[in-house]
Amino acid sequence: MANTFELIASSTVGSGGAANIDFTSIPSTYTDLVMKVSVRETSTSSSVCYFTFNNDSANRTERKLQGNGSAASSSSSSDFQLIASASTDTANTFSNAEVYIPNYAGTTNKAASSDSTAENNSSTAFMRLTAHLWSSTAAINRITITTGSNLAQYSTAYLYGVKNA
Repeated sequence: MANTFELIASSTVGSGGAANIDFTSIPSTYTDLVMKVSVRETSTSSSVCYFTFNNDSANRTERKLQGNGSAASSSSSSDFQLIASASTDTANTFSNAEVYIPNYAGTTNKAASSDSTAENNSSTAFMRLTAHLWSSTAAINRITITTGSNLAQYSTAYLYGVKNA
């Protein structure tokens, strides 16, 4: 079990929003990576944010299980998705997610797991558990977070390196 988390980088979206949060030059000195995300997007119609490894929008598959308090479903996708709060959701609420990426610097395909949730006090809340697979043997040295529109002001992301010693 990991016993050391070290902050590699963090980002907070400023006034006017941003197209993405981009962690670049990720060192390969850790065992695993953990990304913690709190986002809201500027769109009224979308409730998803995406992330990519090494700017590669191909070679991705995921299987997700989600629920909204009254129904559950599962599906597959070729995107890496997390739930995002939309601009029409309860004011000043942000979705939250954690992505765990073991063996990110190894020479085999990269698996990751995530849990994400968003709350809209006027209607419902959502929870999603996802297993991600990036079919690439390259070490992950960049992670980019985007939405269907822009990330709203005060959206944040933190990237931690995990060491076992």
